[in-house]
Amino acid sequence: MEKIINYENLRYFTYSNDKLCTGEIKGIVISFFGLGNASMFWEDTDEGIMFAKENIILLVPYNNPWAWMNRQSIDYTDEIVDVIIEKYSLSDNIPIVSSGGSMGGLASLVYTRYAKRTPVACVSNCPVCDLPYHYTERPDLPRTLYSALANEEGTLADALERYSPLHLADTMPDVDYYIFHCTADLAVNKEKHSDVFVEAMKESHKVTYNIVPDRGHCDLTPEMRELYDKYRISAVTENK
Repeated sequence: MEKIINYENLRYFTYSNDKLCTGEIKGIVISFFGLGNASMFWEDTDEGIMFAKENIILLVPYNNPWAWMNRQSIDYTDEIVDVIIEKYSLSDNIPIVSSGGSMGGLASLVYTRYAKRTPVACVSNCPVCDLPYHYTERPDLPRTLYSALANEEGTLADALERYSPLHLADTMPDVDYYIFHCTADLAVNKEKHSDVFVEAMKESHKVTYNIVPDRGHCDLTPEMRELYDKYRISAVTENK
């Protein structure tokens, strides 16, 4: 199918704070939704305002709520980034940061692996890291993963590994990774996901692991939320 996203219709396909930026664009931060989120933002968000003050474009792609960063979601996100880069005549080397929580945390990692333009950093909150295990972790998950991956080549088991950060660890690009995980997370088990992913990555990649005690799924403390945002901003400004 032909590409249909352009700057005139961009806000139907993603939130973007680009019109708030008043100076030279320093970089792009992509923030991916968690499972089931179908929100659209017609007004600028507090997060968008925060990044605009740094002249950083924030994109929140409206991917399928059950996307699991499948091939279509990767291409869709690349297409949105293409539109922004063309609109503002940005360099192909402009710093891009991939971020998100839960399914969006998985998306941030998988997108870092497969993106058309490799991000300079990935910042993930309580990410799903072992997708084959996650398929068995909760009864609400198989339908969503089958929906996302049913048209992939090979078996479902093959597809689950193709979009599983843990199974991609050996091929992840050499960029900065910042992983957060809450110890009381009942939706995405810390020991089965971030612990094993960080262990697999730490010998060959630059990984900073922030463990958040006594908090539930993606429930960062104010201090950790501030650090999460600091990583996203500094990854842009330090790579400008």
